[in-house]
Amino acid sequence: MTGLFQYGWILLIANTEIFTAFMFCDGKFFLQSPQLVAREILGSNLCVQRECGIIDRAMITETEAYDGEKDLACHASKGKTARTSVMYCPGGVWYVYLCYGMHWMLNVVTGPENYPAAVLIRGAAQFKGPGRLTKGMKLDGSWNGKALVAGSMWIERGAGKPSEILCGPRIGVNYAGPEWSRKPWRFWFSNTSDLT
Repeated sequence: MTGLFQYGWILLIANTEIFTAFMFCDGKFFLQSPQLVAREILGSNLCVQRECGIIDRAMITETEAYDGEKDLACHASKGKTARTSVMYCPGGVWYVYLCYGMHWMLNVVTGPENYPAAVLIRGAAQFKGPGRLTKGMKLDGSWNGKALVAGSMWIERGAGKPSEILCGPRIGVNYAGPEWSRKPWRFWFSNTSDLT
């Protein structure tokens, strides 16, 4: 019996939450809203398998949700372009773009096909900030459009879930106007000892 979310990974057995292996073999988890995905992947591990077979892992500590063409802070607010076309894929692919010609930004596309939404991974483990994350994990635009499922980069269940998730306005989106720049769609937790 699956609890809480239609496509979650939480199983309810005898009224106790048991977290199963964080395996998205069919990718359905990422078909949900970006706000839900942004909250639920906190405390999970971003995993990258290198050519030598070594897997680098970094615990996701901060995310931001971007919710469709109506969201003026979302890249897709101006419609489908060559840059944003990957956002119109069904959830479960990477959207990676270059910011200010300097920093790669790592996002996971969420929601159904033709609904452009994504979650920016703003921080993980020792990497505070999305540009530092991609630099530290050696990620670039070659990941854009690749699927999480059966790929060399994925998200897996961590050691636990944050006991308290904080939220607030997204960073650097004042251009979207007060309504959209103030949406509390940035999620984080500050202390890894808070994992339960």
